[in-house]
Amino acid sequence: MLVSAETGYRIWAADYDRDPNPLLALEMRILSARIGSLNGLRVIDVGSGTGRWLEYARSRGAHAFGLDLSHDMLMQAWSKTGCRGKLVQADAERIPFGDDAADLALASFVTAYSTDVAVLLTELSRIARRVTISDLHPSAAQAGWTRSFRSGGELYEVEHRAWSAAELMRAADRAGLTLDWSIHASFGESERELFRRAGREHRFEEVQRIPAVLMTSWCRR
Repeated sequence: MLVSAETGYRIWAADYDRDPNPLLALEMRILSARIGSLNGLRVIDVGSGTGRWLEYARSRGAHAFGLDLSHDMLMQAWSKTGCRGKLVQADAERIPFGDDAADLALASFVTAYSTDVAVLLTELSRIARRVTISDLHPSAAQAGWTRSFRSGGELYEVEHRAWSAAELMRAADRAGLTLDWSIHASFGESERELFRRAGREHRFEEVQRIPAVLMTSWCRR
């Protein structure tokens, strides 16, 4: 069943943290090592969902806040001590923070829900001098990978758009951003166990050959 992002995350919210998700595990493994120390930095987690990156940033000494459009996902985040009182319900393309509010704006698996990625990156650039995003790799989207989950015996697919690397770079340039680094990450042995738990270990060797997550970081010019 194909559903909008709003509907999908309303249904998915209660099980989101419990479902094995190798994409999120891969992203966390690679990106947490790449972004370096967050101690003392001001961080805004845009599209914070259930608070995965917000918790991480705060646990490492960052002055961090999270925002998300989904009320149901925010309620899951609110139940976590590290997130409570640090959450805002808002659209990622209309962020209710002032200019230069943060040292880092982090948008994890958000760009695919943007109708205009240039608008999104311009807004991220407005609030932070450094912008780091991650999302499903365009190669994975071309290979037919979807954003899907099961709930109540139904299989749901969340509507999204796969922006190409070239489209992201053009949008970043329009937003006044200069490339810092880019990572095309594929699954490793660290994620095999999650495939096994989901009953899909038989597919691991196949999907391991496809770049799974694209992570990119820019600095404001």
